[in-house]
Amino acid sequence: MMVKIQVDGKKIEAEEGMTLLQACLDKGIFIPNLCYLEAMKEPPASCRLCFVEIEGNGGPVPSCTVRVSQGMVVRTDTAAVRRLQKSAFRLFMSVHDVDCGDCPANKKCDLQRIAKFLRVGLKPGKLDLFLKEPRIVQDHPFLDHYPNRCVLCGRCVHACRSRHDRPLMTFARRGFNTVISLYGGADSPDSSCETCLACVEVCPVAALTLKGQGSPGETIGS
Repeated sequence: MMVKIQVDGKKIEAEEGMTLLQACLDKGIFIPNLCYLEAMKEPPASCRLCFVEIEGNGGPVPSCTVRVSQGMVVRTDTAAVRRLQKSAFRLFMSVHDVDCGDCPANKKCDLQRIAKFLRVGLKPGKLDLFLKEPRIVQDHPFLDHYPNRCVLCGRCVHACRSRHDRPLMTFARRGFNTVISLYGGADSPDSSCETCLACVEVCPVAALTLKGQGSPGETIGS
């Protein structure tokens, strides 16, 4: 069943029950987001970027957690929404190694796109920069992981779990030290990582790459 909603003064139609974020994206209305994938049944809302305001709902809410309904009136560009989005973005940049020239995601990176949309720089602002060691984790037989590119969006974990009977990656550690941990390694009976690459395909920042393809002149090895 299709319903009519209003977004930034524009009337659009969407399928009842779909996420508000997807309804907007389908109509060319960009809302910053990093952790969302259309196939997710329960979006995690972890990136805290896709905020909107909905008439009658009080303050801003993550649009990936809201299902569209008839007559909904939405604003994606209020001062409160932009303030929250810019604050969340600066947090991402406080743990991100900005090295666009050596990154395979350059010019197709979601962080670059969001920075341009929000009119902010690829800098943490007044926040301190916190980078992890090692810069490259190369102990997986098929994939390299760049922790300081990773935005911990969880897309790779979701894609991996959706593609395989058992997850081959997960979140590890806590706080600023949180990383993606890969455990479909050389000793695993499941070597599908070599041909699957679902995690690489959904990564918005090239934090996961096929071994040896992460940056020019990269040294390969464990």
